[in-house]
Amino acid sequence: MVIPQAGQLFDAADLAHDIFMRLLVREQSTVIHQPRALLTTIAQGIVSNFYRRRKIETAYLETLAHLPQAQAPDPEIRVILLETLIEIDRRLDMLAPLVRRTFLLSQVDGMRQTDIAAELNLSLATVQRYIVKAVHQCYFGE
Repeated sequence: MVIPQAGQLFDAADLAHDIFMRLLVREQSTVIHQPRALLTTIAQGIVSNFYRRRKIETAYLETLAHLPQAQAPDPEIRVILLETLIEIDRRLDMLAPLVRRTFLLSQVDGMRQTDIAAELNLSLATVQRYIVKAVHQCYFGE
């Protein structure tokens, strides 16, 4: 028998809370004909988001661990930065894969637009359009 640890119990409680909150704030006030199927679908999305968030948080904390103590942000700033990273990730995830890849090659890898166009076999105008679209998505979430 596997005994859950305290952190896992809190995670499970948080996930259950998120599932029921999502049900409560649903804009559709329709009758639910298959509640189990609806709960399963909602739970899968929330658990997926949970693991995605955990992955981002782990990478962020590992990066902070490599910073000199004098450069490490205070706890309040850490939380704000982590929430911002998670929101940017969520917004970028809404983009088509090629648009997202173009943007990340530009912003994270520092590639020039002409090099991105050559690597992805796109026109320079398309690369520029994709980057503008991704920047707009990051800023406005639209």
